[in-house]
Amino acid sequence: MGSKCGIVGLPNVGKSTLFNALTSAGALAANYPFATKEPNIGVVTVPDPRLDELAKLINPQRTLPTAVDILDIAGLIKGASQGEGLGNQFLANIREVDAILHVVRCFDDDNVVHVDGSVNPVRDKEIIDIELGLKDLESVEKRIDRASKSAKSGKKEDVDLVAWLNQLKTHLLAGKAARSIEVPDLHADVMREMMLLTAKPVLYVCNVDEASSVNGNKYSEQLKAAIATEGAGLICISAAIESDIAALDTLEERMEFVKDLGLEEPGVNRVIVAAYDLLHLITYFTAGVKEVRAWTVRKGSKAPQAAGVIHTDFEKGFIRAEVIKYDDFIKYGSEAAVKEAGKMGVEGKEYIVQDGDIMHFRFNV
Repeated sequence: MGSKCGIVGLPNVGKSTLFNALTSAGALAANYPFATKEPNIGVVTVPDPRLDELAKLINPQRTLPTAVDILDIAGLIKGASQGEGLGNQFLANIREVDAILHVVRCFDDDNVVHVDGSVNPVRDKEIIDIELGLKDLESVEKRIDRASKSAKSGKKEDVDLVAWLNQLKTHLLAGKAARSIEVPDLHADVMREMMLLTAKPVLYVCNVDEASSVNGNKYSEQLKAAIATEGAGLICISAAIESDIAALDTLEERMEFVKDLGLEEPGVNRVIVAAYDLLHLITYFTAGVKEVRAWTVRKGSKAPQAAGVIHTDFEKGFIRAEVIKYDDFIKYGSEAAVKEAGKMGVEGKEYIVQDGDIMHFRFNV
């Protein structure tokens, strides 16, 4: 799919520790700023109990989950929009991702240095918001200059674009994210072209102490209140504990550790699923005795596009899709039984794929 989530935050908030837990990739995690200079990239398996249930019924030769790309990006400091620290590199890296996992420190520990000397999640979040917003202002102002030259001709669409870009500039100057402004269809292409940093969807990941991993703490509550009107999600996990869980050898050991903490599943699972949703992705399945497999498509994708994820020939020569709903497959226990019950749909090129669909494509090239 080519979709990526970037893990961002101030230095020393636990970004690389979380990345290591998500990917078990062993990225450098150190107690000093700029431990990460180049973005670490990991491919993270998306946990999906439905895949396991299908595999139990079919008993295939192999089972393949889907995945999402996660990037661990260098820490940002005040002045990044002007090139301070690794600012230019940070902002260039974040421009390339499709969604943001914003890690915020929500724990006390005298042994872990805070770049600003104290724990204050709302201040930390605002530092990054300001730097991203300043960089976006720079991008919007450049686009206004270009559009203003074209608007001198008096062409209505150019004049309208300048007016809307100035509204966007005012919005950013008020400290608001670009993702919170309504974008007219007429200007949607221009908005995408600018690749604004604050236009990207965000999930706040509160890195809390072990005792707060279930219900959060005063710091996570402060952040929750601060983002109440943003339309962004928030998850509390203990990155250090998640790293310990990931280091265990077997699934049984991991789940025992998780249950001892009072959790139903590892926190990283919740982060991965939330990241997947943040990227506006859904899963469909192919299911046979050779292979049960999860595939990723964007929400709103039509059947030929879903077929193209498997192979471009499937999309080019698409004829139809045979579709079984996941709940029906589980209820009847096999493809044959679903067909006999009249529950298999035959869909054409305009069918919009639904999360959990089990699909078989007919094509001719």
